[in-house]
Amino acid sequence: MGTLLPRSITELGAEFTFLTRRPEHYPEFTPDGSPHPLRLGRAVVKAETNDLASALDAARRIHADTPIDGVLTSCDYYLPTAAKIAGALGLPGPEPEAVGVACNKALTRAALDRFGLAEPRHATAPVDDPARLRAAAEAVGYPLVVKPTDLCAGMFVRRADNWETLEAAAGELSRFAVNARGQRRDPVVLLEEFLDGPEFSVESWIRDGEIHTVGVTDKCLGGASGFVETGHMFPAALEGEARAHLVTTAETAIRAVGLDHGVVHTELRFTAAGPRIIEINPRPAGNQITELIRHVTGVDLPTIAVELALGRIPHSAQRTDTLPDGRRPLSAAVSMLVPAEEGVLARIDGAEAVADHPSVVTSSFKSPGHRATAGMDNNSYLGSVITVSPEQFGARTLAERLVSSIRVTYGEEVSP
Repeated sequence: MGTLLPRSITELGAEFTFLTRRPEHYPEFTPDGSPHPLRLGRAVVKAETNDLASALDAARRIHADTPIDGVLTSCDYYLPTAAKIAGALGLPGPEPEAVGVACNKALTRAALDRFGLAEPRHATAPVDDPARLRAAAEAVGYPLVVKPTDLCAGMFVRRADNWETLEAAAGELSRFAVNARGQRRDPVVLLEEFLDGPEFSVESWIRDGEIHTVGVTDKCLGGASGFVETGHMFPAALEGEARAHLVTTAETAIRAVGLDHGVVHTELRFTAAGPRIIEINPRPAGNQITELIRHVTGVDLPTIAVELALGRIPHSAQRTDTLPDGRRPLSAAVSMLVPAEEGVLARIDGAEAVADHPSVVTSSFKSPGHRATAGMDNNSYLGSVITVSPEQFGARTLAERLVSSIRVTYGEEVSP
């Protein structure tokens, strides 16, 4: 999203100032040598964005110099800050309190409980209090899912089948006291009933409290943790009634947390008892999902996010791709290359053949020298492939087959 949002801003004829506490955290160039889109704005302004007062002061100074029309972020950890800045400057944006609820998994569960939405059994406990952890686990029952309340990308999400695995997961999480943006974490863990069933996401946007759902994406999970997103397909392979049930549940959950503006990515599992909310994200979907939707429908959710931030009624062009034979894609899929082991990447074989496949719209892989971690979360990918297909549900099988053709070699030394 750090590249898609700047692209959308530029395509809409607007320009941006990039406010950050660490400009060096973001690359100056993309892998092809061109300037990174975040570097193509009016300016890069440095301020302590982890402190709301400092971030707001910096925004007010920018606003005084060149009036700001909208506020956006591409980072989950700054969604509440962006909403508060927009509100303080009188600019379009979601209700800040609702964003705070959606960005905290424990607060989301509490809001859904108050609304009466069917949920998995759940409980919270201090991560470093064994007695309260045991009590929470007994209330939920094994097997259960261990989750941080305030991280993203599946970080530290683990399944626990007994006290020993729960204790190990909690200990691992307790050692991660500060997130990737230098923010101190809430030392609380959320325990949830383990849900059987396939996982989906519902992609929506909201203006003036009215929810517009674009579609449903399905996903594959795997990796060492079992919760790594290994691929997605749009549209989901669902019957109409099941799709409608997912959409209704997602839209009800969005209302329950109070979101009233912006793009929303809601994740659910379809259990034998019906859809259950996993989490609600008040921003466009990651992991290339918005690109899958764009290739099939022409709807560009990053562009809609920019239009909403500017207070505009979204009018994203309904442009669609065309395959070499003139047919229109009816499905698009992304498959991730997830490392099975740790090590220094020496070489990746097969990438050129994958890129040349006529159904591949984009592919990218890490370069030799990259240090891989065994796939425990969505930050561990070694690459990805996006395919399109004229068959309604045909793209996934092709994407998975192409990724499986890639061969990874590890070594201490980088191959020439």
